[in-house]
Amino acid sequence: MVRDKDRTVITMSNDFKGDVRDFAMVVPVPTFIEREQINVANQALVDHLDAYTAPRLVEYFDEDPCSRVRYERMMAESAVEDSVVQKAVTADEELGVTIEAKYTVGEYDILILSAEESGGLIDWLKINDYQLPEGAEQVVGSYLKQGMRFFVAKVNLESQLAGGFSDLRPLQIAFESPKFMLPIRLGTLNADGQQELFVYALTRTGRVETSNYRTVKMPSDVEIPGFVKNRFGEFYKDMFTVQTEKENGKAVFLEYAWDMAWCDPCAADPLTATQLRQLGAFWLDSETDAQQRNRPAAQNVFVTRLHVRYDQQHFPDDLKFIETGDRTNYQGRYIMRHAWKGESNCSAAKDYLNMVQERETRAGNLLASLTGWDRNDIAASMGVSALPAPQKWWKRIWQDVK
Repeated sequence: MVRDKDRTVITMSNDFKGDVRDFAMVVPVPTFIEREQINVANQALVDHLDAYTAPRLVEYFDEDPCSRVRYERMMAESAVEDSVVQKAVTADEELGVTIEAKYTVGEYDILILSAEESGGLIDWLKINDYQLPEGAEQVVGSYLKQGMRFFVAKVNLESQLAGGFSDLRPLQIAFESPKFMLPIRLGTLNADGQQELFVYALTRTGRVETSNYRTVKMPSDVEIPGFVKNRFGEFYKDMFTVQTEKENGKAVFLEYAWDMAWCDPCAADPLTATQLRQLGAFWLDSETDAQQRNRPAAQNVFVTRLHVRYDQQHFPDDLKFIETGDRTNYQGRYIMRHAWKGESNCSAAKDYLNMVQERETRAGNLLASLTGWDRNDIAASMGVSALPAPQKWWKRIWQDVK
């Protein structure tokens, strides 16, 4: 989502399972959408933005305890793949439904619909072979009361074949509205369980948060055992599940907030001015691409990555956003410290080995609390017989008091 004042550009990239003949997307929009306000984007743009904002895995290697030489190496991993798909219709005046516009954009057939009341629109959708879940009329009615229209897209199979596209590309819409929000309620009605949503917000002002749900930072700058390197994806998913449960399933999580001009460490190169403009950052000059000006990245764009796992029970309302103006950098960063493996012959070596043991115990216990993983399994993966339980906090208060 690109946002500046009342201007919004949304790029929608969706995972879809099934036959594209059976797929369609219905999105409430706050205003009429003209043909020139719709575009089909390159999936690589979304993939690049996802990689740039992904959680970081960082490795540090201990120096020889008998030496002052030190070095470090950083490695970042990310994985998310997205593809896009969408859905459509035809109208009947008797039902109070109006097709305000019809467009063909790339491999999509698109309709802009309005309706007098929800019952008529629901009947019209059913007549046109839309399988609507129970409860749709109430949700549709609430959008109509807000004066919203419906952006409806389905795949034109002939155009898709002619274009040689095997995957469905992201759809983009640009519009002006004081509402800075993302409608999610329709999607919860026919969802098979919880939905996973990533929001990448690009602004000039700073970090974006949800105003009607808690925005919570993911745990960051925590040390984890070295074996997690080969299980980083599993680690992060399980940690996200634990954090979601801690918030009773009602929070939106901040995973990244940073100026697009740089990163430290970088999971991927910052996007260029041209790439950001293609995503909708209209205030950037496409003729002065950052690479052409020998700069590492485009300026004056702040990116926020939000992650939410939602369903109808825990997220009964659409997501409403605010621009906070806060440009403080934040990233999900997870640290592995590798012990020195060489020979060390000095008095400091024994103290170092004791420190490493304590450090690894803390990392193992923290891993268990973050992910819910079994402590015995963690100990086995760390190559130790057992993982000592962390000392209760109150035992540390007076342990040095005689």
